[in-house]
Amino acid sequence: MIQMAGGFTKKADESIVNLAQKVQDEMVIQVPAKGVDSGHLADASQKTKESNKIKINEATQEEIESLSGIGPAKAQAIIQHREENGFFQTTEDLLEVSGIGEKTLENLQDELQIP
Repeated sequence: MIQMAGGFTKKADESIVNLAQKVQDEMVIQVPAKGVDSGHLADASQKTKESNKIKINEATQEEIESLSGIGPAKAQAIIQHREENGFFQTTEDLLEVSGIGEKTLENLQDELQIP
């Protein structure tokens, strides 16, 4: 897919990109230049300024762990499910993730942004 998009530039830090991640329609992947701090890219893209909600389809493990009732194991399960099955379309899709039940989902509803 990267080749179809024109490939990496000479300045791109290719180590930042998860080449195993499934690409979805309308997905945006920002690749910083080598030596540029990429932390601000994730921070800016994961939380919307208006709502401060976590974009579950783009969030890092650390950001997912910041959600109510989500520890490292559940965060990793969410990321693994997302990578293997594609983006979550509704909050109810999270019920397909091992360890996420109705109660957990109810507690997360106000903290998540799904598309």
